[in-house]
Amino acid sequence: MARRTHDYDEDDVRVRPGRRGSRPRTRRRPAHEDASPGFVIAVDRGRYRCLVDPGTGDERGVTAMRARELGRKGVVVGDRVALVGDVSGEPDTLARIVRVEPRTSSLRRTADDTDPFERIIVANAGQLVIVTALADPEPRPRMIDRQLVAAYDAGMDPLLCLTKADLADAAELVAEYAPLGVPYIVTRRDERGGLRGGLDELRGHLAGRTSVLVGHSGVGKSTLVNALVPDAERAVSHVNAVTGRGRHTSSSAIALELPGGDGWIIDTPGVRSFGLAHVEPANVINAFEDLAEGAAERCPPHCDHLQESCGLDGWVAGGHASRARLDSLRRLLASREGEAE
Repeated sequence: MARRTHDYDEDDVRVRPGRRGSRPRTRRRPAHEDASPGFVIAVDRGRYRCLVDPGTGDERGVTAMRARELGRKGVVVGDRVALVGDVSGEPDTLARIVRVEPRTSSLRRTADDTDPFERIIVANAGQLVIVTALADPEPRPRMIDRQLVAAYDAGMDPLLCLTKADLADAAELVAEYAPLGVPYIVTRRDERGGLRGGLDELRGHLAGRTSVLVGHSGVGKSTLVNALVPDAERAVSHVNAVTGRGRHTSSSAIALELPGGDGWIIDTPGVRSFGLAHVEPANVINAFEDLAEGAAERCPPHCDHLQESCGLDGWVAGGHASRARLDSLRRLLASREGEAE
């Protein structure tokens, strides 16, 4: 008997049988053109809390899972996504995230400077608010430097938020970062532990933007969030009197809308390290604007700014930048290369 043949166009969808041969599966994934737009505001153990139809009178919170067709593509707080399934927001309903829209920015870090695996903390934020206490715990300029590098690498605008000015003067730390031109605000606490001074100025920087708050534990991020979004009820930590470190009171990132819909803030868990293995060493100096000009003018090609022939020493000697900033840059570069800090 002659074998039966079929004619088909090359554009036809070819199918292959399922594992059990019960239903053919197409290689072409559905477009989901009727999917609902959503904004990821929280992630918890494989479930994603999304705000559907944000900015409309019909916005609602929906719980979703990540569709298998996304493969290994991750979903993080701040992502703009497309959802299908039950997007009513009713209790015990579950939708599916079938598409992650292109990101405008990705704030990333690694566990340490030699770790090849980067982690995206949040997506689509335009401003990084680096929260640092002036005392209790003591400020860590090298951590600030690292977070500045991460902000510039992500294309985000940095903002220094210096807390607990009731315990220490901000002048010295402000002067240290003045050459970079990074904007800053200073807050202080009242007798009851609430905030006074600087809060209205902070609201002005946050208005109309999506901002991420970062900082190590105990610096006052949760206090700031509770003052900015009164119904947030973020847990507030206390600093250990022995170690000088705070406890991790926020276990995951969460996006919170500012009152009146005037922007978003994303609170993140406190971190004790901020690895930069994902950042190209040549890009690190771009976070140090007071030194980048000197590197372009005086350094030889492919200078790693660590050798004795680096032209930045002459740049600093000429009064164009401070020795402290150059030392900070070199410590950061040495750490990025895996050397002892």
